[in-house]
Amino acid sequence: MPKFLMKRWHGYHVILLFAISVLFIGILTYYDWRPGIAGFILLAAALVLVIRARIHFERDLADYISTLTYRVNKAGEKAVTQMPVGMMLYNKEREIQWTNPYMQQMMKQDLTGVSMDRIADDLIESVNEKKRSFFLTVKEENYRVVHEPDERLLYFLNATEEQEFKEKFEREKTVIAFIYLDNYDEVTSGLDDQLRSKLLSHVTEALNRWSQKHEMLIRRTSSDRFIAVFNESTLEALEAGRFTLLDEVREITYEEKVALTLSIGIGSGEPSLRELGSLAQSSLDLALGRGGDQVAIKEKNGKVRFYGGKSNATEKRTRVRARVISHAVRDFIRESSKVYIMGHKNPDMDSIGAAIGMLKIAEANGKEGYIILDPDDVNQSVRKLLKEVEQQRELWARFISPDEAREEVTEDTLLLVVDTHKPKLVQEPKLLDKVERTIVIDHHRRGEDFISDAVLVYMEPYASSTAELVTELLEYQPRQPQVNTLEATALLAGIIVDTKSFAIRTGSRTFDAASYLRGRGADTTLVQKLLKEDLDHYVKRSKLIEQAHIYSGGMAIARGYADETYGQVLIAQAADTLLTMNDVIASFVISKIEDGRLSISARSLGDVNVQIIMEKMNGGGHLTNAATQLEDITEEEAEELLKEKIDEYFKGGQS
Repeated sequence: MPKFLMKRWHGYHVILLFAISVLFIGILTYYDWRPGIAGFILLAAALVLVIRARIHFERDLADYISTLTYRVNKAGEKAVTQMPVGMMLYNKEREIQWTNPYMQQMMKQDLTGVSMDRIADDLIESVNEKKRSFFLTVKEENYRVVHEPDERLLYFLNATEEQEFKEKFEREKTVIAFIYLDNYDEVTSGLDDQLRSKLLSHVTEALNRWSQKHEMLIRRTSSDRFIAVFNESTLEALEAGRFTLLDEVREITYEEKVALTLSIGIGSGEPSLRELGSLAQSSLDLALGRGGDQVAIKEKNGKVRFYGGKSNATEKRTRVRARVISHAVRDFIRESSKVYIMGHKNPDMDSIGAAIGMLKIAEANGKEGYIILDPDDVNQSVRKLLKEVEQQRELWARFISPDEAREEVTEDTLLLVVDTHKPKLVQEPKLLDKVERTIVIDHHRRGEDFISDAVLVYMEPYASSTAELVTELLEYQPRQPQVNTLEATALLAGIIVDTKSFAIRTGSRTFDAASYLRGRGADTTLVQKLLKEDLDHYVKRSKLIEQAHIYSGGMAIARGYADETYGQVLIAQAADTLLTMNDVIASFVISKIEDGRLSISARSLGDVNVQIIMEKMNGGGHLTNAATQLEDITEEEAEELLKEKIDEYFKGGQS
């Protein structure tokens, strides 16, 4: 405690003691005046001493305050003039009124009276937004700026080293990658040991060269799996190089007449090694779900970046997975009270056909099945199919509206989603939250947006259609479903539509599925009747094709009239027709659809991965068949954006 405060504390004790003494002497004088007089004399002497002490106390207090004020002022003056912190006052017009010497030294000039943008271009913008703290680059130095808006005062603290340490930390953060040989077992199953060893040796050498070039640790964990550990700066270099390892491995194995590809799942942005491993595995699952031959990079915030994926998915040679999935679906159906089936909005033949097929599986296992469908949201060919279905009362009774489904759903209802895996595209998204068990069956390459918590996912990007997958599930049901002619025809129509009459994305199993359906009475003549179009529709499509032009390298782009809307099916058909023209390797049709949005349908023969281009525009689909919908954009702007994404693709952009 300071001495003057101690003196003040002691002074209170003296006053109290003086009062007690006066009282005591007064009582003493009452009984005997002589000792009382002596007491008063002594008390007066003590009072004089106290007053003198008080005078000294006041003088010491004044000296202390004076010294402290001087020191505080001196410290403040040194802080403003000598500390390595820039200070600046500005007026309402964003002109500099005053700067301290350090600020002048920092800028090497007197800034009084000049505009604040002389310091940095974005300084006024940050000040106008009343940011309390922000970073600014001044004279190639990084500064943390602390802003006091009420005082119109800015502090500039040099944060160059801080930024350098932060950047170094970000660059050196650990990244984990899981590397998988997509179809190793299928490719090598028929090879002799010497050729298999030679093939794996080539791949391992390519991986080792890759790891040495980028200073990463890579270890083999099984015959077809590797794990790699590196840092963020290496990842940045790999992304800049667009992961040429994928092309290198594809070329090496092609020389051996073998179609072997790599998929890589990478986890980054997470300090925990356990979490990085989970992200890497999730990324690998995503890459494989999209058909393989690509890299998926997943960060802690859930964002995913894709590279590669420019080769078509390889058809699997085994039906084991189809049989296992078929039995698993049967078990889930038997454990449920009822089964709801739904496809995507504005369903096509593949979606409706697959839904009818799953309905037959539910009935074969003794459960009530219902197909969720909005009759007002169907195209012309599906409407024709529904008219045929209406003639079969028992089958038509199994179609319900989304509103009916929401009212009747129970906790033990099983929901089957076919021909899509994106929550926002299903017939009734609210049902996804109401049911506890959902099964997803789809043939599209998996995207970032996916139905969460599905109890079973059957996604095979190699398949021609979801109808093909469902047909195989029908084949492997222990209790064979009774499929009539119309039901088999609906499934076959789905395959025919998605393969463009077996012209694209057609494998041996596609024909096996078609043969099975034909054996169950599928009527190809009825399929042709369902797919017929009227003359007005044909003419309208022809006018849309008439607007086409070749952009670059065989990219055909057609743009609809601004004052006219087109159906989604018509746009897709126009893209298919353009693809049949000479020197066209990919086609894109841009047009406004009924709901006011702008739609782009994209098609290719396989040399161009249109899915990658459409994903850059928030769409998706297949390597040869993709689309997207855009809002708040004109046809001209959409075409310019499309051309920009096409250019990025051919420059080696990410998928």
